Amino acid sequence: MRPLPVTGVVLAGGASRRMGRDKAFLELEGRPLIGVVIARMASVCAEVLVVAGNAALYAGLGVEVVEDRFRGVGALGGLHAGLEAARHDLALAVGCDMPFLNPALLRAFVAWSEGHDVALLRRGEQVDPLHAAYRRTCLPAMEEAIRAGKRRIISFFPRVRVRYVTPEEIAPLDPHLRSFRNVNTPQEWAAAQAEWAGELDREGGAVVE
Repeated sequence: MRPLPVTGVVLAGGASRRMGRDKAFLELEGRPLIGVVIARMASVCAEVLVVAGNAALYAGLGVEVVEDRFRGVGALGGLHAGLEAARHDLALAVGCDMPFLNPALLRAFVAWSEGHDVALLRRGEQVDPLHAAYRRTCLPAMEEAIRAGKRRIISFFPRVRVRYVTPEEIAPLDPHLRSFRNVNTPQEWAAAQAEWAGELDREGGAVVE
């Protein structure tokens, strides 16, 4: 299946305090975790960017690396930098520590974003802003939020058209919402490695990307 005319934005460079080391370079099947994420995104997106506070740390991954223009505002600043650098109107944004991304679900988010500036999962009061679709039309509202001292990604949502996707809509493609899992602690990483190894066994030695 051909990549879609969208940009994949992979946010890297978080503090990784609970993990104790840079999550992006945890090794999974002989590759850095961020490399697995990039490969999954490249199967869906015609362009993939990595956004990091220090681009030099992520050189050699085979994709363009861009740095935050607004520093010290966390993921909101990274998402802004990715959208600003994107060649396409629509971007899919994910974290660098999400080993179970589902290409079919990523494509579904592109479809769900039609007619909206943002499309993301909402579970009760919880939303998942780092497995979501964003248009470059969000940039003015994002900048306004950042200049007002706000740090949460959702802080600019009142200014844009948001499509909230339900777990029921996602269930046919990802009933257990595995795509939204990330790894923040050594315990979560150990569980993800065991799950990945189980997939390798079931699929005869290779996890399909």
